[in-house]
Order: sequence, then C-alpha cells, then structure tokens
Amino acid sequence: MARQIWSNGEFYHPTEAHQQLREVVARFARENILPQAEENDRTETFNVELFRRFGKELGLFGITVPEEWGGQGLDATAAVIIHEEFSRYDPALTMSYLAHEVLFVNNFFHSATDAQREKYLPKVLDGTWIGAMGMSEPQAGTDVLGLTTTARQEGNHYVLNGAKQWITNATHADVFLIYARVEGAGRNQISAFIVEKTFEGFSVGRKETKMGMRQSPTAALHFDNCRVPAENLLGPEGGALVGMMRNLEIERLTLGAQSVGIAMECAEILAEYAINERKAFGKPLSQFGQIQRFIGEAYAKTEAARALIYQCAQNTSADQRNSLGAAAAKLIATTTAEEVARNAIQTLGGYGYTREYHVERLLRDAILLSIGGGTNEAMQKNLTSDIVRMIRK
Repeated sequence: MARQIWSNGEFYHPTEAHQQLREVVARFARENILPQAEENDRTETFNVELFRRFGKELGLFGITVPEEWGGQGLDATAAVIIHEEFSRYDPALTMSYLAHEVLFVNNFFHSATDAQREKYLPKVLDGTWIGAMGMSEPQAGTDVLGLTTTARQEGNHYVLNGAKQWITNATHADVFLIYARVEGAGRNQISAFIVEKTFEGFSVGRKETKMGMRQSPTAALHFDNCRVPAENLLGPEGGALVGMMRNLEIERLTLGAQSVGIAMECAEILAEYAINERKAFGKPLSQFGQIQRFIGEAYAKTEAARALIYQCAQNTSADQRNSLGAAAAKLIATTTAEEVARNAIQTLGGYGYTREYHVERLLRDAILLSIGGGTNEAMQKNLTSDIVRMIRK
C-alpha cells in the first residue's frame, strides 16, 4: 500500500534534517531490517552485526547528543521518527536500539561529567560498546523507589549488592547504567553508577524466553560485592531521581512511537488484504461493514495516536519536562497498537494467525510496550495524579 495514506508535512518533519532522517531510516529499515526480522524472531537471535551498523553506518547512536560530543544534536522528534520507522518491521531490534540509545546514551549524557563523557561516549556512539540500563528488580518494577540494590562506599570504590531483572541487551552489553541506593539513604535518594561488564562481582543471568520481542535479549543482572570505581558515580550521590524521571519521559515517547510504527504497518496490511487480496461471496472484504469498521478505526486511531506522540515530542527536551503528555501518549499508542494488530489478524483470518504475514509477530511484540517503561495502569495513575494537582483548588 502506498504510504501517502498517513499524514505528512511539517508537523511530522519540523526541519529538513528531520525529513532527511526519515527518508534514510525508512529506506534502511525496508532494505535491511525487514528481511532479517522473521528468522531472528524464530531463532531468538540478536542481530549484533546489523545493530552496530546503526551507529557505524547511520550515526543513529547519540541522536540527542550535541554535535560537539560526537552526536547528531537532534531532539525527541528525531528519536520518535527512528523508533516509528524501525518498528514497522522489527520492534524487537528497535527495542534493543531504544535500550542502548535512550536508556543508556541519552540518560548517561545528561547526567555525566565531561571526564565520564570522554571515557564512554566514543565507544557507545560508534557501536563498539553496547549499552543497557538497570532499574527494574525482581520485586520492584513500576515502583522504582522500592528498589533494594544497595551501594556502600569503601575507599575509592562503591560496593554494589543486589539484582536487576528484565534488562534489555543484558547478555550483549558492555556497559550499564545501574540505579542503587547508598546504604542509609532515604527512599527518594537513588544513586546511579556506570558498571562495566568486566567489573569484579558483576554477572549476567540466563537469557529469558519470551512471548515477543524475541530478537531483543533480556536477562537479569547480579551484583555480588561488585566493585565500582568512585569516579563511576553518575551525578551526585542520592541525586539520580531527577535524571531517572526525565529520561522516563523520552522513553515513554519512544515506546509510544514503536507502538505507532506497529499500528501503521498492521493497518496497511489489513487494508491491503481487505481491498485488493481477498474476496468473500464474490465481493472484496472491504465491502463488508465489519471489515470497514476495522479499516476505518485502524486508520483513525493510529493517526490520533501518532499526532499525540509528535505533539508531545515537540514539547519535550532535557530542559522541558512533559510527564503528563508522555504518559498520555504512551497509554493511547500502546493500546492502539494492540487493537490494530489484533484486528489485522482477525481480518486476515487463518493467514493472520500464521507467519505468512508478520502481523502475528507484531502483535506479540506490541504487548510488551504496554508493560515496559511503566505499565499502562501506572500511566493511568500518573495521569490522574497530574490532573488532580492541576485542577485541585
């Protein structure tokens, strides 16, 4: 299906750089990401070689990092464009990109000292090193302040103990941004540390077997008296909560952008099949009211979710918080992706349930997006809390 069915123009391309970025990323995704997606989903294999090309060939690592530090100097809208285009074809590989680019690189840059940037940025910007972030724990997911990983200072090192769970890129990452609480600190006093995979006392658990996002590796991290140099404390001791919350906003926008990419692809497959490929009782499926509902709602809801994502992205930056918008955008986009993917399967019938079309893979991948980055139930809670504060007299 011709892609001009989707809205275009300056709202989605505020600058020429954004337009050029979309063209490059969309072409690369069709030619390189789509052909490998099905096989690596089946075998649950992380395509490390292709992943590194995102940095070395396309320069997509450090998209929000200023040019003077080796990045592209772009914004949240650019990040949204990349995640949307990549996720049309392989949300799982895109999830690993998000973990590296948003959860590590963007997060690290805005909290690091110049010395820390000089040490780590070159390796993660060209893809030599893969990054990851450890926040969730076996008993602390959405309730991040309930984390129990501890740190205590011993001379010129911090000693970390505890575990992280559901960590994207864990099995392949070289460097991690880890949240922990220094012993004796209060509930809101979270600290961040840069941990290299070779540090004494650090280990990675077995790779999880998952329903979806199968190409993206997920595992637990273990800290058994893990020794971290004191200079790897990221920001002030006990002061990581602000950076954590700030980064969650762009994470939620990019997770929403992934959902929009999934919905766009499924909507196109649904409509193409109903209009041009399948007939029933001598008529195209698109002439039946039930299917017209699927086509019309898939388009309308995807367009609405996409517009909200871009509107929020253009009002989000490291200096401009937008927690209300990010939560709303993620909530709407993720539910839309699941609905459109499910209706695409229903329209395609048996073909949708098999792997002849990739809508079944996209549905499996879409489900995680309503869990990661704060569950949709947490988004409902956050939205209500923000709105109560805004209107309470």
